[in-house]
Amino acid sequence: MATDDETDPHTLARWRLVLGRTAEQHGINCGGNGEAERIEELVGFLFEPGPGDGAGGRGRGGHGGGRRSSGRAGGSGGPQLTVPDWVDQVNELFPTQSKEVMQKELVKRRGISELMGKPELLEKIEPNMELVKTLLTHRDLLNEKTRILARKIIEQVVEELKRKMQVQVEQAITGAIRKDRHSPRKVYRNLDLKTTLRRNLKNYDPDTGKLLVDRVFFYAAERKKKPWHVIVVVDQSGSMLESAIFSAVMASIFAELPAVKTSLVLFDTEVVDLSDQVGQPVDVLLSIQLGGGTDITKGLMYANELVRQPGRTIVVLITDFYEGRDEKDLVDQTRLMADSGVRMIGLGALGYDARPSYNKPTAQKLTKVGMDVLVCTPEKLAECMAQIIRG
Repeated sequence: MATDDETDPHTLARWRLVLGRTAEQHGINCGGNGEAERIEELVGFLFEPGPGDGAGGRGRGGHGGGRRSSGRAGGSGGPQLTVPDWVDQVNELFPTQSKEVMQKELVKRRGISELMGKPELLEKIEPNMELVKTLLTHRDLLNEKTRILARKIIEQVVEELKRKMQVQVEQAITGAIRKDRHSPRKVYRNLDLKTTLRRNLKNYDPDTGKLLVDRVFFYAAERKKKPWHVIVVVDQSGSMLESAIFSAVMASIFAELPAVKTSLVLFDTEVVDLSDQVGQPVDVLLSIQLGGGTDITKGLMYANELVRQPGRTIVVLITDFYEGRDEKDLVDQTRLMADSGVRMIGLGALGYDARPSYNKPTAQKLTKVGMDVLVCTPEKLAECMAQIIRG
């Protein structure tokens, strides 16, 4: 005999969402609950696409005469749910957090062929990483109006990412640079007055109005003239797109740091130097040419040409380590740069939800010749760079 919990309408509705089109085979129905049926249909639109998954309309059915969108009687058929309908109904029925999750799944699972030429529909989708990746991948399909909106969407996501990571990244690296730039040698012309005052504020006596200075800070004269050079080298392979997005944002943050020179290089089988655009991550992303071959060695060879002071240069290579040429060339080039004093960091993935899929045997070979290989968040990368700067 069924328990009260098993016959509770909310419990049954949850089971219908889990079982989808097979729910009635298990004796579970909505009992005429129209809103529950609509929610079930919207969720099913994501996870149970029918065979007619074209731009004209998509249904849940198509499995041996099962139910179709908006036709609730078994096999009755009816108007199929389209992407515009789905977006409108999700905005109506779901709270913001759930809506954003479902919209991400829509883009990931179904693509956005219907969105490409309809800016009014794109405007209803909450900007998110999956949408940005899809827009960048298919940007050649966008018409003029949709392209303008796509840029705004990309800008919004990029700015959100930058706000999220900027403070921690700046604190980690600028803190390390300040320590790196100070010297125990007391040379008056190298006095760092600002740091001296800030570090001694705790000794201020309000009664006398005097500041007791118990430590004076001086710049290291030689290093003051030599900023750190960070060279970000990014693989344009389609599989690296999300990491490339994070890389462009990180490079723009590096470019704003004091005493840091930042270069940005993209590569496939050719190399493109976008250092002059490093402060405009959206322009960088819209310049990415996805697909094609991969010549990691060529990317590193170009980066090596940019090196002026190896001991104060960090090369951050973002790639899946699947080399399109003789792997020995890549190992030799990495060894050459590491032996010269350049600090080498290789990232198989960069991001918050990165699921790395990279060539581990090749990465291990590069580790043996001087490259630190990581899969990490932007903040972890900043910490790694700070350790290098601190020495």
